[in-house]
Amino acid sequence: MISRIVNRIANTPYARKAVEEKADLSAFKQKPSARILLGVFLIGFSYIIGWPAVSAMAGLAIYFQEPLVAIIGGPLTYGLSHLVFMAGMYLAGAKYSAIFLRWATRRLVEKGSGEST
Repeated sequence: MISRIVNRIANTPYARKAVEEKADLSAFKQKPSARILLGVFLIGFSYIIGWPAVSAMAGLAIYFQEPLVAIIGGPLTYGLSHLVFMAGMYLAGAKYSAIFLRWATRRLVEKGSGEST
């Protein structure tokens, strides 16, 4: 079953081109731009203001005995963290995600067909 899936992937133009061009991860060797660094920072920051901040809102709601702090603040904080994450992905993720996906596709096809890298 897995070999059939790999064969179907291998027959796509995307996978054939990735194998033909020997897609690699050499782009990760270049010094990242300020835009990419900002994007990575925003992605990391979104994790800090995600569930930890929502948990802190719940703790504050219990401490102050004000359930509205958690009811309103929790979803707002989580929504903000999602927007920050999306901004970070926009700034840093698209280019490098595409490079990684091409490399991973090539590796999958080569491993699935028994070719060595």
